[in-house]
Amino acid sequence: MADLQQLQVQKAVDSAVKSLERENIQKMLMFWYSCCEDSREAMRQVHQCIERCHAPLAQTQLKKFQGCLAQCTMHCSDKAKDSIDAGNRGFQVKWQLETCVTKYVDDHMHLIPTMTEKISYPLGN
Repeated sequence: MADLQQLQVQKAVDSAVKSLERENIQKMLMFWYSCCEDSREAMRQVHQCIERCHAPLAQTQLKKFQGCLAQCTMHCSDKAKDSIDAGNRGFQVKWQLETCVTKYVDDHMHLIPTMTEKISYPLGN
């Protein structure tokens, strides 16, 4: 079940990134162009410039999102351990853990559009 949730999140994030790229490609190019000091730079240097300008913002947003999911998973895991300590059976604990993780993932899926907006903000959206 956790694998299914992970796949669901990965697909949603991939879709958001593709949508961001598709809808903002011209703005991205203009942003990157203005970020680069010399438009005659070699292609490798342009790629480095792009990484320097935009990648940190995207990485920061993705790390925050991943951090939230990791905290949720830890919380669910702690609850499951407490449940085992209370004498609950394995299948009950597994069901509780899966239900908890599913709830948190579903709640956090709604944050993906906000994360996408934050990433696209410097592009003038």
